[in-house]
Amino acid sequence: MGEVEALLQRANRLGSDPRNTNYAGGNASAKAAATDPVTRRPVDLMWVKGSGGDLGTLTEAGLAVLRLDRLWALVETYPGVDREDEMVAAFDHCLHGKGGAAPSIDTAMHGLVDAAHVDHLHPDAGIALATAADGEALVKSCFGDRVAWVPWRRPGFQLGLDIAAIKRANPQAIGVILGGHGVTAWGETSAECEANSLEIIQTAQRYLDEHGNAEPFGPVVHEPLPDEQRRERAAELAPVIRGLASADRPQVGHFNDSDVVLDFLSRAKHPELAALGTSCPDHFLRTKVAPLVLDLPPTAPLDEAVARLRELHKAYRAEYQAYYERHAEHDSPPMRGADPAIVLVPGVGMFSFGKDKQTARVAGEFYVNAINVMRGAESVSRYAPIEEREKFRIEYWSLEEAKLQRMPKPKALATRVALVTGGGSGIGRAIAHRLAAEGACVVVADRNGEAAREVADEIGETAVPVTADVTDGAGVAEAFRTAVLAFGGVDLVVNNAGLSISKPLSETTEADWDLQHDVMAKGSFLISREAAKVMRAQSMGGDIVYISSKNAVFAGPNNVAYGAAKADQAHQVRLLAAELGADGIRVNGVNPDGVVRGSGIFAGGWGAQRAAVYGVPEEELGAFYAQRTLLKREVLPEHVAAAVFALTGGDLSLTTGLHVPVDAGVAAAFLR
Repeated sequence: MGEVEALLQRANRLGSDPRNTNYAGGNASAKAAATDPVTRRPVDLMWVKGSGGDLGTLTEAGLAVLRLDRLWALVETYPGVDREDEMVAAFDHCLHGKGGAAPSIDTAMHGLVDAAHVDHLHPDAGIALATAADGEALVKSCFGDRVAWVPWRRPGFQLGLDIAAIKRANPQAIGVILGGHGVTAWGETSAECEANSLEIIQTAQRYLDEHGNAEPFGPVVHEPLPDEQRRERAAELAPVIRGLASADRPQVGHFNDSDVVLDFLSRAKHPELAALGTSCPDHFLRTKVAPLVLDLPPTAPLDEAVARLRELHKAYRAEYQAYYERHAEHDSPPMRGADPAIVLVPGVGMFSFGKDKQTARVAGEFYVNAINVMRGAESVSRYAPIEEREKFRIEYWSLEEAKLQRMPKPKALATRVALVTGGGSGIGRAIAHRLAAEGACVVVADRNGEAAREVADEIGETAVPVTADVTDGAGVAEAFRTAVLAFGGVDLVVNNAGLSISKPLSETTEADWDLQHDVMAKGSFLISREAAKVMRAQSMGGDIVYISSKNAVFAGPNNVAYGAAKADQAHQVRLLAAELGADGIRVNGVNPDGVVRGSGIFAGGWGAQRAAVYGVPEEELGAFYAQRTLLKREVLPEHVAAAVFALTGGDLSLTTGLHVPVDAGVAAAFLR
């Protein structure tokens, strides 16, 4: 097996186990000789995980490849710790060939240490020792001279020099604990390096298990709410908290009520420990310097909890502004926002936030890591994270700012959460896919739960399915609970669920009438009512889009119940646009016609009925509809989805109460 393949397999094994490191955290490298393609002579190279990569999913494309002779030459030109950031740009001049991924700040740690293989990891057990008040003594007690201690230093070239010097001074050592940070291990083979990494992690965990206090967070003072009551309270609070966390810029949310979180929040010491913040740079870059903690018991009335959250949010923003002003220098990047990334609610759980679902979820995962670190440190000592100024130097590091500036421009619907009814097929499926493609998180709601699940699976992590009958108020409320617990709230709702029965007046039964009005008129009302409730709680505005029909304004043959139900939907657009405008909620409609291909309505019998009305074969119905339009084009589900995006993508932000025809031109249905 080649060195690169062995490196990747080692990285994937270590990175896929959360006991070893966090998502996108840590690094791994390998050094070996290769043939220079120009000189045909051997050249010593290092392959190392590049900036922004994840060990668990690392591929060869994610490796930076550097010439060791040039990297080692930087030691002679190093201008000192005050200018060490300049060395990151110098790494680019050490790249071999095309170089692969961009070198990370940890490149020096790997390149300067005299070992063929190096791992740098962020295991909870290791960081617990690294953040203990007497961490150096604990490391000596735990490992003897097999693992050395490195005092806290911000990642960079100097830290690489420090570790290299400590390794030279301790030839028996298999690695080091980095104060306030993590673990670095090495070996002369990939297998030896991995074994040493695991030995350090497992030995640290055994030490904590054998020597630690069983209840380091103190006695229970707040029992978690029972499961159903906890879920209900979380769903009530989620849109409020998301609105607060989005004061500076919109955020997507994630909710976690795992045993780890609930136990921490139930204990007496959680307020003081949370106030200390996290320590490992990877942790607080995603969780911010400290969380917002609700200081009320779980049984407090909802309105009291909401009022207190608003007070605490105001205080949090003021303190974050003060934190920035305490430490900012003339060349510090501008403050990126003063809202919390983590909000802790005793008895309920943790709400985490980010620019997308993955970022929000990972922020929560990192705070769980931080809880584990606090537990370990408190069990054998006292949790003592790095000082506030050092946290600021990481959070507002120019190198971190440069990384943020390299991020791609967000898509039009990034941070928005959409709920699409009838999303399991036809027009709804096309809308769900289009909104997701434009950056939205999507709740796929459908009466057919399996169909909703299939569409959500097609989209991926940014979508969740929900089985929902829009005619049932309790079911509609449950669908929105699912949405807010998955993503924090809802910003964009598409009333698409529908059906049609084509009959002349004399044959239309009360059941025919009631069914169509229940699904489309009543269903849209129930969905919009619940949507407005969530959107008002968020105070972030929003969009409600009705998929109505050409038949809302056109007197088509043999469809009195369907046409009347669609007319009801169309007028709901006007009524709600007028009522909800003061809340920043825009309400618009789309009037499609003749969407045959992929349509659940047409496949469910409407197509055969309409074909009979017009006297054409059912398989030719789409072409028939196209020929009667002004543009002679067939309307597809994707065309309707495009109209929904046009209304919600930002370019029509001052438009409300509008109906957009998507019918290829039907003069009789012109709006006038």
